Amino acid sequence: MRLSSLADYAVVMMSAAARHCGVSGRLNATLLAEETGIPLPTVQKLVSRLSAAGLIESARGTGGGFRLSRPPASISLADIVEAVEGPIAMTACVDEGRHDCQIEENCRVKPHWNAVNGAVRGALAGVSLASLSAAGAA
Repeated sequence: MRLSSLADYAVVMMSAAARHCGVSGRLNATLLAEETGIPLPTVQKLVSRLSAAGLIESARGTGGGFRLSRPPASISLADIVEAVEGPIAMTACVDEGRHDCQIEENCRVKPHWNAVNGAVRGALAGVSLASLSAAGAA
């Protein structure tokens, strides 16, 4: 399993935002792009997705910018990944209404994928943004 570049960038961006949490009020996309090395258009795209998911709050105009919507300890890696990628699922066969698998009728593994997906999501949910943004974290 590998995260998309966009999900990876979202984690990097949110970690940088968490390091600024409580220090400078609101951040702007330009500052975050410069600090992280993520291209500005990508930062702007991610701000939109993360805002729609309720992970950041943004305001336009003078004094505008964005900030985390809640403390970094209450935002998980799963929250960030799902904001960009959608629900965590190892296979598409668990999606409601999907019947495009050639072996679906005889598959004995399909009933177990929800448990696997839950375990993966649980592992990601166990990693907080606070731990990802801590200085010197391993």
